[in-house]
Amino acid sequence: MSTPLPAASIINCAAYAADGTRRDIPIEAISDVLAVDDGSWVWVGLYEPGAQVLDTLQEEFGLHDLAVEDAQNAHQRPKLEVYGDSLFLAVHTAQTIDSRIRFGETHIFAGPRYIVTVRHGASASYAPARARLERERDLLVRGPAAALYAVLDLVVDNYAPIVDEFNRMLVDLEKHIFADEFSRDTVRQLYVLKRELTRLRMAAAPMQDIVGHLARTRGPMYDEEVQLYMRDVLDHAVRIDASTETLREMLTTAVSVNLSLVTVQQGEVVKRFGAWAGLLAVPTLIASWYGMNFEHMPELPGRWSYFLLIGLVVLVCLGLYWKFKKARWL
Repeated sequence: MSTPLPAASIINCAAYAADGTRRDIPIEAISDVLAVDDGSWVWVGLYEPGAQVLDTLQEEFGLHDLAVEDAQNAHQRPKLEVYGDSLFLAVHTAQTIDSRIRFGETHIFAGPRYIVTVRHGASASYAPARARLERERDLLVRGPAAALYAVLDLVVDNYAPIVDEFNRMLVDLEKHIFADEFSRDTVRQLYVLKRELTRLRMAAAPMQDIVGHLARTRGPMYDEEVQLYMRDVLDHAVRIDASTETLREMLTTAVSVNLSLVTVQQGEVVKRFGAWAGLLAVPTLIASWYGMNFEHMPELPGRWSYFLLIGLVVLVCLGLYWKFKKARWL
């Protein structure tokens, strides 16, 4: 008696007839569906499956050993591999959870009569992609190629709200950058934003090569009509990459402007300190002359010498204050 597979990792397992009719099947019945050449195909959705589930899928679909080994490890670079008439894709996903950007991975096996999505980490469900195809029967009847398009389209579209959120955060931070007071928290937020944007670009940029290859190369599992849809995904991926690159440049400029404003502010403080030091130097210098206890100083016996000296100090200080004020040092 075979050991039952863990149901928690198997999100969906459905067979679609040539006319788009769906029926849910157990994962062990996949080979029975594929044994009948009636135009039907299978879509399996998994989330962090164990080795037992992947071994069963490998047996049912005849998956390549290297592709299955990659799917077991959640730390793969985005890529597209061709194994005979089947494809293996590794793409990075992103979504917002509790106001923070979370990244995950999706590994996709696609063949002429099947598609398998394996999600790892913070990867959103592909139920919306499945529901969309089931509503659009004209697209669904094109088989696994249409499902592959729907999944990739959802992955790329999920990048867009994050880019918009990054743009909004940058606009808010610009207000703090030009504030009168320096804030370490502003610098920290700029660094975090640029770090997360760099991670997003590392996830989104390779999608251009992956989708571009699918859009340009006609294979046994997708036709010219599906290629048109792939070109639409490619266009979205190019726009996302251009937006992230523009935001990265703006963030780099924002950091430079923030540091420049801090330097200018420090220079203003130094100038003010220098001006006040100059004002204090005049009475300090004059007072130090009369603190040397010389006996023969001709002005000492004068009746008004003390008041004249005070007046002189005040006039010189007022003159210096006017000069510094005019030079905007005070």
